[in-house]
Amino acid sequence: MYCFTCGDERMFEQPPCEDGHGEECPERACVDCGSAVLVGPPPAVTAPVRRRACEPVRARGGAATTRAVA
Repeated sequence: MYCFTCGDERMFEQPPCEDGHGEECPERACVDCGSAVLVGPPPAVTAPVRRRACEPVRARGGAATTRAVA
């Protein structure tokens, strides 16, 4: 594979994946300089759903109040 840092064809290997992708990890590292490249699309990353600081809460009588959300 071509290494842009070395400017020539080099061998690449899959480093240990710290993100938990295992064999599916698309990252490879040049064995000469260590530059990393992706050999495929990155695995899907889902961001945690963020909630607003206060959400309206309906009381039994139908009136809206607010409460803090952690």
